[in-house]
Amino acid sequence: MRLYSGTSAQFVEDTFQGQIAEKLRNSFFEHFRHYPSPSEVSSWKNSLRAMSQVVEHTGLTDHGVILEYQLPLSSRRLDCMICGRDHEREDHAVIVELKQWERCQDSSSEREVSTWLGGREREVLHPSVQAAQYKRYLQDFQTVFYDPDGLVKLDACSYLHNYNSYAEDVLFSSKFEDALEDSPVFTADDVRGLGDYLLPRLEKGEGIEVLRKVEASRYRPSKKLMDHVGGIIRGRPEFVLLDEQLVVYDKILSFAKQGFHDKQKVVVMVEGGPGTGKSVIAINLMADLSLKGYNAQYATGSKAFTETLRKSVGSRAAAQFKYFNGYSDAQDNAVDVLIADESHRIRLTSQSRFTPRIKRRDVPQIEELVTAAKVCVFFIDNKQVVRPGEIGSTQYIKDYAERRGCKMFEYKLDVQFRCAGSEAFVSWVENTLGVARTADVIWDQSEQEFDFRIMESPEELEAAIREKAKRGVTARLMAGFCWPWSDPRRDGSLVDDVVIGDFKRPWNAKPDAGRLAPGIPKSSLWATDPGGLDQIGCVYTIQGFECDYAGVIFGPDLRYDFDSKAWQGHLESSYDRPVKRAGGDFTRLVKNTYRVLLSRAVKGCYVCFTDKETEKFFRSRTE
Repeated sequence: MRLYSGTSAQFVEDTFQGQIAEKLRNSFFEHFRHYPSPSEVSSWKNSLRAMSQVVEHTGLTDHGVILEYQLPLSSRRLDCMICGRDHEREDHAVIVELKQWERCQDSSSEREVSTWLGGREREVLHPSVQAAQYKRYLQDFQTVFYDPDGLVKLDACSYLHNYNSYAEDVLFSSKFEDALEDSPVFTADDVRGLGDYLLPRLEKGEGIEVLRKVEASRYRPSKKLMDHVGGIIRGRPEFVLLDEQLVVYDKILSFAKQGFHDKQKVVVMVEGGPGTGKSVIAINLMADLSLKGYNAQYATGSKAFTETLRKSVGSRAAAQFKYFNGYSDAQDNAVDVLIADESHRIRLTSQSRFTPRIKRRDVPQIEELVTAAKVCVFFIDNKQVVRPGEIGSTQYIKDYAERRGCKMFEYKLDVQFRCAGSEAFVSWVENTLGVARTADVIWDQSEQEFDFRIMESPEELEAAIREKAKRGVTARLMAGFCWPWSDPRRDGSLVDDVVIGDFKRPWNAKPDAGRLAPGIPKSSLWATDPGGLDQIGCVYTIQGFECDYAGVIFGPDLRYDFDSKAWQGHLESSYDRPVKRAGGDFTRLVKNTYRVLLSRAVKGCYVCFTDKETEKFFRSRTE
């Protein structure tokens, strides 16, 4: 997706006539169904005027220009890409990131600088680092930039058109020497340098043909997190972190270095919705902190997620992956850095009905986690609480950290890497379910790359999911907890518990199931084992995971009532006993459950409804 593309001559003309920002604004509305902020429109006017002058002055008159180009499987957009052929007549494209900065200061982090942005001083990636990450990301995900057949060479730079460099400018310090070598920065007093950088890469023109190749190219299938955990832990990172992801990653590394010698505990809270890369950051941190010699441990409240991680990294590394309730006996500062993923699943205490009476105590679980570590990092999504007793929230963690006298740092992730990079889909799901008021009221499939479909029956749903799986992508069926969950039969086969008319399928195996028949994965491995396609998963086996295509059976435990114009929870249709005991909180928890199920997919989500009125309501919210 891009907001603008055309010839360089048309770009210069649109800018000269004062039309470029309005064209981008209208295109933005067509794609996202709401208008961009006035500040973003203003930045387009200023930055693109400066860029058009460079294009005109450099003589780039036979080239292709793409503006606000969305990185594949991400909601992040790069500012400008110019396409053409270089001095050897080979296809070439150059990313130009545009900044309105006037000054910047140093940062204690490795790849950041501090500048005035959004009404306050912020730490952001150095422009060379940001541009280089965009280049690397495209080379890793988009076929036209890595496939030898029809390869388009790619370079990147940044242009700070309001910035005048000065002696000992941190922007050009030795700290960023490698980044500047890879993706240089040009300022207002070095426009000629920018022209000299662009010209040899684009001098032969014929850029529209190259632009068409870029726009017609496809992205490589997503690298699944769990498929590469082993490689990451062994020091071979396979995911690229972008923008605020890399800022958060660098800050936590910085806190780890400081916290190692600091008597005051550090608590870092990273909030983000589904698909914003929380676990990607967490896994990268785990790998690099371990390689740097820190005693880093990774904890979650999810058995499925933890067991899959342990299997991926092997038996030797598995000891560093724990559960939230595994720190009851930990000594103070026993761990250098504790990475608490899925922190919304933190409970009041670590004791359960299985805890021996002699070990029962009323110490809050959050206290055990913070006590155990010098630096505690919480990755959290407030709207993913799906069971009573899960009390983790940003406010709860913040309140405890303040009472404990910890140094507290908060970050928020917004970039979307799931749902084909569509922030709009997650926003639409939240709006439709009444989880949150958002600007995305209607889902227009014709304007989106993410494939959302409503199916007429569970048979049609299953057929579509199996067809996707035949093509070599990951696909899973999942449902609300509206049917009983039986123990395996004596021969290890599973009972067809999910019954909808003539449709009969089993749930995934129970967590405590004993011997299972061949081909049936354990509960904790259902989301990643190929055999999982033959069973239906619930929220407890899919939460924390993703797949290319998700098939969701929307059960009768949550229905939309047109008379009251409200969602209604139906306890009588639920088999989730802990959630049913939540009483007045039942409807909220079930809404969160379907939010989780509907946001698991990278490329497409297909759904069928057992209640036709609910289906009717969903259809009324689509075009």
